[in-house]
Amino acid sequence: MNLIDEFKKGVFYSAIGKYSNVIVQLLVQAILSRLLTPKEYGVVAVVNVFLVFFQMLADFGIGPAIIQNKKLTKKDINSIFIFSFYLAILLGILFMFLGYPISLFYNDAIYVPISIVLGVCVFFYGILVVPQNMLLREKNFMTVNMVTVIANVLSGVISITLALLGFSYYSLIISNTIKAAFLFFVFYFKTNLKVQFKLDVAPIKKIFSFSKNQFIFNFINYFSGNLDKILIGRFFSASALAYYDKSYQLSLYPNQILTNVIYPVIQPIMSDYETKIDKIKNVYLMLTRFLGTIGLSLSVFLMFTSQEIILFLFGDQWGGSVQTFQVLAFSVWIQLILTITGAIFQSANRTDLLLVSGVLTAITNITAMIIGIYTGKIELVALLLVVAFTLNFLQTNYLLMYRMFNSNYQEFFKILVKPAMMAASQVIVFILLPELPFANFINLVLKGLIFVLVFGIGLIATGEMKLIKNIILKKK
Repeated sequence: MNLIDEFKKGVFYSAIGKYSNVIVQLLVQAILSRLLTPKEYGVVAVVNVFLVFFQMLADFGIGPAIIQNKKLTKKDINSIFIFSFYLAILLGILFMFLGYPISLFYNDAIYVPISIVLGVCVFFYGILVVPQNMLLREKNFMTVNMVTVIANVLSGVISITLALLGFSYYSLIISNTIKAAFLFFVFYFKTNLKVQFKLDVAPIKKIFSFSKNQFIFNFINYFSGNLDKILIGRFFSASALAYYDKSYQLSLYPNQILTNVIYPVIQPIMSDYETKIDKIKNVYLMLTRFLGTIGLSLSVFLMFTSQEIILFLFGDQWGGSVQTFQVLAFSVWIQLILTITGAIFQSANRTDLLLVSGVLTAITNITAMIIGIYTGKIELVALLLVVAFTLNFLQTNYLLMYRMFNSNYQEFFKILVKPAMMAASQVIVFILLPELPFANFINLVLKGLIFVLVFGIGLIATGEMKLIKNIILKKK
């Protein structure tokens, strides 16, 4: 099977899984946002920041390393699984006790029992790493995505049921734990891994160089991506954090719809071309052009429909998220392109450059967050983060185009000229559009139809329609 056909197959199953998951998540969030208050969501948002950190520790850079290293035997992978098993037990126990310092930091004792429940969740997410990435290594995208869809449906049903029964924020926490356990057991039995007590460190040494850089990058990237939530939760209020987190998560949905369909496929396929840098570059530029074509125009649409989207999806009690979402919407196209860069660095076995990018990203993001928190307004936190994302976009593509591909900015930005022209046409149309007097849903539908019409005309006028057709129909 050639490269294009492998991408099509991988993206096809990834798309089915991701789009199904987005639909499920939106439906669940639309229901839960009307059953739970912003304050209850804020409590969960605080503890989720620490949950993500422990998930990152549990991964330890092992997942991408398993995919990249083609010399690992089944026995080696099983030994790595045993290592992750012991690590998951340790991290799960630590998380159970983490509730005490979290409660002191946020002056709320509720985080003690919550952390005990989520300690079990940490354990299952930890032992999930190896079987899931083993399936991705074998390019078994269908199994990974279909099982994930089922897990999200199960989690959604449980969370809504528990919310109706009055379980408050526990409805989100318990359902997430059950989801992690379900994913592990299915993936575990699909890979025939074995649990044993003996630990062999030799296979760990085989992947250490790659996983070390990956782990340090993940560690730095975690703080640069989550410090805002930690500080907002500490110096603002649970409700303010909920408004911010809701708008931030919503701004990531385009990533789930577009980039997250492509991202899981890139490294498992492109790692076979590790030494063929030109081929990796061509794939990156093609994906950037595709994501830029959609992302730039989409950013404009989200900016001009922020109020309709927030109030329609989550209800009137979430009006505090509108302005923050409007600001973050501008960065959607940047986030789309930045998301795939990690897999491009990994495919060329350049986690050293990935680490450099992560350090620079952390410096700009953390600086923006601290200044934003000092202003006392979540909208300004969002604005300064958008500035940081833009700077990170430039430095990451410098490392890619100049350091890895031996190319330049001119080759990169040339492919974004036509997408930028399409986005400019969207800006003009929405500025000239008079205010619509209908309900949020009707206004959103009408603006959506206008967006699709202008976008379609833009595709034809700029010739970018050929790009879409080539990606879909190209055979080699």
